[in-house]
Amino acid sequence: MCTVVLLSRPGSEWPLRLAANRDERLDRGWDPPGRYWPDQPHVVAGRDRTAGGTWLGVSDGGVVAAVLNRANSLGPAAGKASRGELPLLALRHHTAGGAAAAIQALDGRNWRPFNLLVADRDGAFFLRGTGAAQIDLVTLAPGLHMATALDIDDPASPRTVRHLPRFAAADWSEWARLLGDRSGPREAQLNVSPEDGFGTSCASLIAVGETVQFSFAAGPPDEVAFSDCRSMEASS
Repeated sequence: MCTVVLLSRPGSEWPLRLAANRDERLDRGWDPPGRYWPDQPHVVAGRDRTAGGTWLGVSDGGVVAAVLNRANSLGPAAGKASRGELPLLALRHHTAGGAAAAIQALDGRNWRPFNLLVADRDGAFFLRGTGAAQIDLVTLAPGLHMATALDIDDPASPRTVRHLPRFAAADWSEWARLLGDRSGPREAQLNVSPEDGFGTSCASLIAVGETVQFSFAAGPPDEVAFSDCRSMEASS
């Protein structure tokens, strides 16, 4: 299970802020954020070495896309495309709204169940693939949201119940510390302790305003410091 926390405030100085922990098999190789896709030079994203896609990326124009596995769907499956291609498909579009509409128009049977968040300065969207042909689309209200392996802001998620109020009470400067928290029972941990070869492998912080800022921790965020992997002018 991964976690994405998203704060959407269109019209503010920083209309989009996002924090994410990637939870994965620790022996699954990956590369830190970079420009790895020649046909999408405007995209900066981490690269999964197994399937070649990404779990989280941002475009030069300030569109952010992040994919999460839904519950009980870890790993690849025969006949299914990699879910890591979904953020790259979304980041072909100049706006989050255009990306969300394009993803919803796809046949959801091509992938194992997924949650996809797409956002920019103007708003945020949650897309849910359940394995059926129809991909569900939710336009998120301005404010704070959390995605896990369940639905957006789902009270059935111990992680959401524990941590969403903590992010709501915290300043942006505290979000990195919150991502590193290992306290509480494992099912509610934001920074998942290694067990049976699985745990939190890396973390990201993205802020979109007049600039796009992307900081990355190349390991569990309580052990590895965040570093600035890009800071650039975003196109209007």
